[in-house]
Amino acid sequence: MEKQVEITKDIVIGTVDDKSLEADLFLPTKGEENGAAIVIVHGGGWREGDKGQLGGYGLLLAREGFVCLCSSYRLSQEEKWPAQIQDVKCAVRYLRKNSKKLNIEPERIGITGNSAGGHLSLMAGLRKVSEEFEGNAGNNEVSSEVKAVCAIYPPAQIRNYENSDPEVDAYRALMGSEAKQQDYELASPLLQIKEDFPPTMLIHGSSDSVVKLSDTTDLYEKLTSLSIPTEIHIFSEEDHAFDAQSGYGRSVAELQNLFFKNIFKIGYRYFYLTKRSKSDSFVIRAFQRRYLPKNVTGKLDKKTLKISELLLKN
Repeated sequence: MEKQVEITKDIVIGTVDDKSLEADLFLPTKGEENGAAIVIVHGGGWREGDKGQLGGYGLLLAREGFVCLCSSYRLSQEEKWPAQIQDVKCAVRYLRKNSKKLNIEPERIGITGNSAGGHLSLMAGLRKVSEEFEGNAGNNEVSSEVKAVCAIYPPAQIRNYENSDPEVDAYRALMGSEAKQQDYELASPLLQIKEDFPPTMLIHGSSDSVVKLSDTTDLYEKLTSLSIPTEIHIFSEEDHAFDAQSGYGRSVAELQNLFFKNIFKIGYRYFYLTKRSKSDSFVIRAFQRRYLPKNVTGKLDKKTLKISELLLKN
């Protein structure tokens, strides 16, 4: 029998320009909470879609003990960038502000999204890029920082195709006609990620015809070069939005569940035990296969300890 989830729709998480920002809240069964929360951000090229789009993920992850918030954001035909990231950050702040009431730990908030929502999830993982990204929709006295990011087929770079038609160019429709090259670069996670980026999981279909697989593989190379704990899952011969197909959504949700639980619950404190057993090398090898696939030695070298320390901090 599947666990019950309490769903509250259309809660107001903030207000901007007299417009209410709404979200759907998914709460685990009482006593089944794991103390962590996840903001879930829908896709749609920044110009369509709504918070109900990824409600399935909210339901599946809430059954695993996560408090989930499927958030809306202003679409590009309503407001240009950076309104979208401002609204997503507002959703994070709502969870942190209400952490006691929701029975979550304020430092255990992650974020996930697909396509445009994956891009916004990555942008939410950036720290101190631009104060303008914070917005003023509410609860600005608390941090909008997230501790883990799962991005599903995300556009990692917002490209400036000069003289393109915004009717067909989602990037130009998002940024607006007044945006400069610097604005495009500031909105590109691939160009802005630094060593303080949180642990990340990337998911993509190898035959994506909308967002190039190279966006994700380039992002993976950048993250691992900075020793940021990162894992990548490529679904063979799958196109964009493959997780909407029967069965694939559950597969992706299970990856999300394992990723967030590993980051928030396990914490890899194992490596700091004073006494070890002969089987420790198997645990260390498993860790290295996940985060250091080119360095699977079973030994606690400096690189392995550095990544485990980053996980502990996050």
